Amino acid sequence: MIYTLHREQQIPAPLDRVWDYFATPRNLNEMTPPDMDFAFITGGDESMYAGQTIEYKVAILPGVRVRWLTQITHVQDEVSFIDEQRMGPYRLWIHEHRFQSVAGGVHMTDHVTYALPFGPLGDLVHGIFIRGRLQSIFDFRRAKVAALFGR
Repeated sequence: MIYTLHREQQIPAPLDRVWDYFATPRNLNEMTPPDMDFAFITGGDESMYAGQTIEYKVAILPGVRVRWLTQITHVQDEVSFIDEQRMGPYRLWIHEHRFQSVAGGVHMTDHVTYALPFGPLGDLVHGIFIRGRLQSIFDFRRAKVAALFGR
């Protein structure tokens, strides 16, 4: 089964500042909950560009770390970018990030399309654990962004 996660956030900062933050892969570490033990392998020090690959390790469960290879498949400066998992814990992971300048700052939208491996077992695990875990990861990110940019 294919699932989606959709989040929107108002950020009280200029578009260029918000874009620069999100277009810098090394900031992923700051936006990821500490219990995920996020660590770059490659690609964390470069500015983002279409075709870029970024590899890191992340804990999906306590004591269980996996390699995750992401490719940036689309970049439209100060508008949007898309990252897609090429190797990792999901069968499918496409994360679209959109940024729109609005009165008082930026309206940011995240839309993730994802699927788990293992067929019906993956769907069961999604309902029991993954959906809630993804919500908490994006809640952490929302709070971190609010603390960094205000509000």
